[in-house]
Amino acid sequence: MPTISYPLIALPEGTNFDLCYQIFAEQLFATQSTVSDFMQLHLPLLGSAELQQWLADKSIRLDGVNATAQSPVSAGQTLCIELKQHFEQQVNCQWQLIWENAEIMALYKPQLLAVSRTTRNLHNTLVGLVRRQSPYHNAQLLHRLDIETSGLILLAKDSQADKKWKPQLQQLITTKIYHAIVKGVPSWQQYDCETELAERLDSEIRCKMYVVDDCQDRAQYRKPKQARTLFKVLKSQGDYSLIQCQLFTGRKHQIRAHLAYLGLPIVGDKIYSHQGHYFLKRLASTAGLSPQDYLELGAQNHLLRAVQLNLQLSDEAQPLQIECPSFDPDIAKELYVASDIA
Repeated sequence: MPTISYPLIALPEGTNFDLCYQIFAEQLFATQSTVSDFMQLHLPLLGSAELQQWLADKSIRLDGVNATAQSPVSAGQTLCIELKQHFEQQVNCQWQLIWENAEIMALYKPQLLAVSRTTRNLHNTLVGLVRRQSPYHNAQLLHRLDIETSGLILLAKDSQADKKWKPQLQQLITTKIYHAIVKGVPSWQQYDCETELAERLDSEIRCKMYVVDDCQDRAQYRKPKQARTLFKVLKSQGDYSLIQCQLFTGRKHQIRAHLAYLGLPIVGDKIYSHQGHYFLKRLASTAGLSPQDYLELGAQNHLLRAVQLNLQLSDEAQPLQIECPSFDPDIAKELYVASDIA
């Protein structure tokens, strides 16, 4: 795979980006909808005149054939609009629909795909891809996953469903289970980890979470909050282990911080392994991390995956369990080797 360089890359001259949409019957309200009509759904903040101006200098194609803003569109077609001088980093865009009902869908998010726009990618994000590749042009995130974390995530299909379910999220999601590949072999088979977590004012990495140490000055911690994670060892192989992690609270970086505290950092974690050295190195470098760095880390991204969500859709309904595959049973196949990057 190509190296993913996280710092911003200067825009290469002549770089263009194809913004592509799948057209679905549910999105066509007029007898003969046009490109302009269809794009009004996706760019609702633009008035008609502003949209026409935006489309005027764009190269437009329908199923690979040149088109205009007034060209008719039909279900099953692919619309591509070329954005000139726009660059996005290469990411894994292969999201998958795992489960859905009339209002909510559970998706699999691959690692290194941001859930929403970042300074590096405005369009190739999970929510952006879902809006362009499904009938749900106004899909909304109900919760988030870190960019490097893979696995299950819930989206509302439209703003109405978002307003209904987001305030009820704690009641909706009754169980969250993750799997993590860690460096080390625990002395325990199950461990109930309950601590306070907080950022530290003196931390070199501002976003890093720390277990609050009662022996240190409490004033150094920013808004400590109670956090509880139940860990179970699923498998150990050589110097590595596969750990099941069940969240009972939802603090930032909770699993990663708890495992590091237990001396079992997640493989590939740039913040919580190696004292954050590779996170700081990546920030300071315009070239990203080297193959040798990834060998030391063990993976290009941290090996943490959301594998199970239990949902309570109503008081009367039976709990619904949604799952996605875990990591490869052979832990060695998940680890970085020098041949992974050319």
